[in-house]
Amino acid sequence: MRKLVWLALLLAVVVVPFGAYVRLSHAGLGCPDWPGCYGQISPAHAADSILQAQALSPEGPVSLGKAWREMLHRYLAGSLGALIALIAWRAWREKRQCLPAGLLLAVLGLQGLLGMLTVTLLLKPVIVTSHLLGGMAVLQILVWMALSPGLPSVAVPARQVRLAAWLVSALALQLALGGWVSSNYAALACQGFPACNGESWPALRFDHAFHLLRELGEAPDGSLLDFASLVTIHWLHRLGALLVSLLLVSLLWLGWRERALRRHLLCLGMAWAVQVGLGVANVLLQLPLPLAVAHNAGAALLLATSLLLLSRLHARETERRRVAWPRLPFFHHERLSGPGEGR
Repeated sequence: MRKLVWLALLLAVVVVPFGAYVRLSHAGLGCPDWPGCYGQISPAHAADSILQAQALSPEGPVSLGKAWREMLHRYLAGSLGALIALIAWRAWREKRQCLPAGLLLAVLGLQGLLGMLTVTLLLKPVIVTSHLLGGMAVLQILVWMALSPGLPSVAVPARQVRLAAWLVSALALQLALGGWVSSNYAALACQGFPACNGESWPALRFDHAFHLLRELGEAPDGSLLDFASLVTIHWLHRLGALLVSLLLVSLLWLGWRERALRRHLLCLGMAWAVQVGLGVANVLLQLPLPLAVAHNAGAALLLATSLLLLSRLHARETERRRVAWPRLPFFHHERLSGPGEGR
């Protein structure tokens, strides 16, 4: 089963960034039906319908190239789904890693539904963001199944375990905010860095920015989503990046004293530095497609590295208490003296 998990992980590493490429290259509606393309198995079979739709709207979402990108993503995702089903069957048969395999299968089923709704509901932001998070969840579970069993556990103070858990939670929230930025095309709402459109703290509007049931580009009342709402979406993603950075740097600072964790922490720090650099570059360079896709992949790498670190940590309450005793010599003396000693 281990080989199957690794094969699925390698395929997921391709599928998740490629899904971001499809979305960011505006190919999400390259085939406006599901699961086929204009009722056909491939864009080659539906070429006449695609060219006719493109002729009616040359600047629209349908073209032969976009259709192929969309369908290739579906073929790869379908192959990944078959592998995951096989992994779940083997896990139940061998009674190994049943819980993560079952969770993986459940997320896969939800992800298939979200993939269909992404197309049929015409890229509704809440569906697109949920689909992104589902793909990330599949990737993270596969990372956990493939790598976590081989990593040695390290005893650390309980506060470091809590800090690692907070970091993973903050990264999950930041992924959701990043997906919301992308699905609402708010990546360029703030020009410049660190300021936003020349302001250190821009005017924010929350009433429409995070309304989950609205349509793409529209406020709940049917009017166009105003620029202040897009700025709000973007600005909160930057604040989320700041929170993640503070938690991560604190974890690096506290955890560096543990020699067994230094390589892992170094990888974590490098992944964070690259991800921050990609985020800033996307703003300053006006969101070039390769950097935008790399930023998506970097988020997956950063979350995976943090999640694996959390899997390695366990609290050492007794050791933490022993380290505290020498600060008070009389407690240390009482600790060393047995009954009747020193009398």
